[in-house]
Amino acid sequence: MPRMNGNLVRLVFCFFVLIGAAGASAAANAQTLALVGGSVYASPDAAPLPDAVVVTSNGVITAIGSRSEVQIPSDARTIDCTGKTVVAGFWNSHVHFTQAVWKDAGAAPAGPLQEHMREMLTRWGFSSVWDLGSDGKDTLPLRRRVNAGEVPGPDIHTVLSIFPKGGHPIYLPPEMQLLEAGTPEEATNFEHTYLGLGLDGVKLFTGSYKGENNPVVNMDVAVAKAAVDVAHAAGKPVFAHPQNMTGVNTVIAAGVDAMAHTVAGAPVYSPEQLARFKQQGIALIPTLALFSKLPVGPDIAARLVTSTVNQLKAFSDNGGPVLFGTDVGFTTIYDTTLEYELMRRALSERQILASLSHPNIARLLDGGAVCGGHAIPDRQRASC
Repeated sequence: MPRMNGNLVRLVFCFFVLIGAAGASAAANAQTLALVGGSVYASPDAAPLPDAVVVTSNGVITAIGSRSEVQIPSDARTIDCTGKTVVAGFWNSHVHFTQAVWKDAGAAPAGPLQEHMREMLTRWGFSSVWDLGSDGKDTLPLRRRVNAGEVPGPDIHTVLSIFPKGGHPIYLPPEMQLLEAGTPEEATNFEHTYLGLGLDGVKLFTGSYKGENNPVVNMDVAVAKAAVDVAHAAGKPVFAHPQNMTGVNTVIAAGVDAMAHTVAGAPVYSPEQLARFKQQGIALIPTLALFSKLPVGPDIAARLVTSTVNQLKAFSDNGGPVLFGTDVGFTTIYDTTLEYELMRRALSERQILASLSHPNIARLLDGGAVCGGHAIPDRQRASC
């Protein structure tokens, strides 16, 4: 397998010039652009095209190939990508817009929003994100401003979060109002009320952490199943936060689409769990760097990371789809280097690249274009 400029951590990108998510204005997508001279990975498992040309028009790729094969339109803006690598715009499938800077994002000045968006997401190559828990009064207006070109940022997909009854996590402020469902009817009522507001999916806390000396509160399987059924009937994916292996089993029984974390400190998934993951097409977002930075001693942190790396390896070796995610916004580890390094303990560089642009992401989004053999949503076309 050819190396990607040494390794993924040191990968140099040229793709960001194409998309609003990385700082270009919405108007830039309307012009014809030609990326010339870079090495192009049309998909994570394809051989790179050296000295390639990528031509886009109105934000959609119209031609891709070697310099000798592709004719550059005379009106194209040409960008020299010599010595750089062109890849699909990255997905971060676990972020949060909960920091103070996002408060009142619909009316806040664009400058601080743009600056923090770059610091947190776009400078690391993210052109699409799944927001797995924030205040819709802030996130939905922020998304509208991004889509309008007022704030350069990624394509934002956001979810409705539902917690088990009595499952207010210790790490969230006690005064924060959360939706807690103790019955299937409560879960379905929440979704019927909120999903029509422009939310793209649902996140279930199938396990909720109440503190070191308190038991985890797990969501009843019937509640989770009812929530999944309503979301799937509306064509929306379901993510889950499992705090322990009981929560993982609820993920399986309820038919959740993606686990938002590995389970730190737990053993490797059982053969029965792995078989069900594969049968049901459940995806995993490992968030390994999160567990390395918990407020515990270094020996404990190392054991937690080892357990999550082992879960990731077993899941991937079993053929399960892995999605990249960092829980950024909840954490302030914006630099993705550590996550790449920890994932590399279990995955190849190509597998890490696939997790950043995996076709399963498009399946969760219910459709999209195809580029290089991989399905991708419409707004992602210009970055492939």
